[in-house]
Amino acid sequence: MSSLGLLPSIKMAWRSIRGNKLRSFLTMLGMIIGVSSVIVLVSIGRGSSEQVTSQINQLGTNLLTVNVMNSDEVKLTVEDMNKFRELSGVKDIAPIVSGRVNVKQGTASAQVSLIGTTASYEAVRDVNVSSGRFLSDIDIEYRQKIVVLGATIAQTLFGFGDPVGQYVQIDGTSFKVVGVLASKGGSLGQSGDDVILMPLSTAQRLTKTMNIQTVYIQADKASDVNFVMVEAKRLLAHLFPNNEDSYSVFNQQDLMETVSSVADTMTLMLGGIAGISLLVGGIGIMNIMLVSVSERTKEIGIRKAVGAKRRHILLQFLVEAVVLSSCGGAIGVVLGFGVGQVLKSVMGMTISYSPSVSLLAFLFSLLVGVVFGVFPANKAAKLDPIQALRYE
Repeated sequence: MSSLGLLPSIKMAWRSIRGNKLRSFLTMLGMIIGVSSVIVLVSIGRGSSEQVTSQINQLGTNLLTVNVMNSDEVKLTVEDMNKFRELSGVKDIAPIVSGRVNVKQGTASAQVSLIGTTASYEAVRDVNVSSGRFLSDIDIEYRQKIVVLGATIAQTLFGFGDPVGQYVQIDGTSFKVVGVLASKGGSLGQSGDDVILMPLSTAQRLTKTMNIQTVYIQADKASDVNFVMVEAKRLLAHLFPNNEDSYSVFNQQDLMETVSSVADTMTLMLGGIAGISLLVGGIGIMNIMLVSVSERTKEIGIRKAVGAKRRHILLQFLVEAVVLSSCGGAIGVVLGFGVGQVLKSVMGMTISYSPSVSLLAFLFSLLVGVVFGVFPANKAAKLDPIQALRYE
């Protein structure tokens, strides 16, 4: 290869970069920030999507959710709710009456979500009791003033003591704690541990409503979900004719697809926003390369005088721009992984790295180096050797 070929050009570019370390670093900074931002933000987006998908999967693939917007025309009663149990393919159902209540125990108090339900909730929603027991059919029948505490609220009210057998005050009424749920973590932005469960009939009296807001329907098996969903919609249409906007039925797969679609869109937007900094970094490279061309005008004249052709000069400065962007891209990849690990360890965020995204971000940094290095390289290649030698 000619002495003015690719390898010597790379060596010259590296000497030039090392000769101006601070300026070279500041030039690469745009690439470093851009590549690392793309990797971190896309990893956060992917991690969030996978976390939500995992949480939805934990609810089971054979679960349907019926939501009813109770109004004067649309009221889902206990009698109506029981009709879902009679549908073909239904294994069990769990009705819900919910609200927000103030719970106190001694000097400790908290605002928590209240769930009034039946004994079937335990199996339908796959919850487990870590101590004590769950609700029973007798509790619902006799409107017992008992509660099962979520793991978080149990610790808030009782610390590390055993709440079972103790009493809590809910809106001024005493309720006996009969059980504590095992921790399940959050789901869709809501904590499954910061709740209080009580018998459906008791919750109806406490919230002063007889209407059911939500019904969880457990199909016999996953393959029956679509059939049960059609039957549930048919029943609702019969119960509430001409009020289709007042209720909804969805399964976990529908929810998962919707959440995944939104998460993917957000991830692309985050990646696109971070990618803008790569373009800004490219502009920085072009500016510095133009300055470099001006500073080395006489050097270019000498090289042309001793036989260097236009393509050799073009290659020299183009390679220098690419080396700058590739070094910045490589450092950005390493920094992106490092920042991701810090966010995961210190802040507990869910991070999901994508080797393909990291590679794409690095290759894009190279492309930016080529695109924004062409103009200054072409300017250097077009210099007239006589004028260049006279340049001061």
